[in-house]
Amino acid sequence: MSSTEPKTPPTYIVTSADHALRAAVMLQLEGGLTVSQVAERLGVARSTAHRLLQTLVYRDFAVQDEDRVYHPGPVLELATHSQSRTSQLRAAALPHLHRLVDVVGETANLTIRTGDTTRFIASVECRHALRVGSREGMVFPAHRTTAGLVLLAALDPVEVEELYAVERYGERPDERPDLAGLRTQLARVRRAGFALNDGLSERGVIAIGVPVRGPDGAALAGLSISIPTVRYDRTQLPTLVATLHRTAGAIEESGREPGTSLR
Repeated sequence: MSSTEPKTPPTYIVTSADHALRAAVMLQLEGGLTVSQVAERLGVARSTAHRLLQTLVYRDFAVQDEDRVYHPGPVLELATHSQSRTSQLRAAALPHLHRLVDVVGETANLTIRTGDTTRFIASVECRHALRVGSREGMVFPAHRTTAGLVLLAALDPVEVEELYAVERYGERPDERPDLAGLRTQLARVRRAGFALNDGLSERGVIAIGVPVRGPDGAALAGLSISIPTVRYDRTQLPTLVATLHRTAGAIEESGREPGTSLR
């Protein structure tokens, strides 16, 4: 599968491996979790979560402290830790993501950009049977995601040109976006103040996103909601965008509270 294509679960997914990998991603992003927290997030019994975490400890993906809290182990020591900007941003955003899902009834995501890729650092699923699933921990090309377009639009056009310079794609030319088309997309996002992604990342899914900014006004992350196309009502777009902007503002306020450093 090309890195520009959205990831879908394999036909015969190995559930135990999937749970272990998701637990590792949680530790990587959050820095410390208990057995109960992992069990609740994965939807498994405490005994199952305990076995998964002990396996991660055995393979050095996790360590357990004296309070029985699990943390990233040596294999993940280059990961984001609890005092990093990404972890603090995620912690500040999660309560607001849950409230956003309660209000709009759709899956919500928080995404950051690294170079020409974006990584979903938080994802809260809605309760509909038909819903867009969690993308937490996944990495996608920035120009193919809603939050990626929001974050690219926040860059100076010269930075975008440098980011997608031909020489950077010498070994993967098929992954380089059409720069003229991308410029048009980003100009539209800048004018509107939000991104609308209609099937760009995944067919049958519409996503809407806005930036989350730091104290200096720089875009730190993209906040988005993902909606199955069959449930999308375009007349609700202004309301959804306004709700996203309010939530982004609430996250920004949370990030300014004592003990956080989202600069």
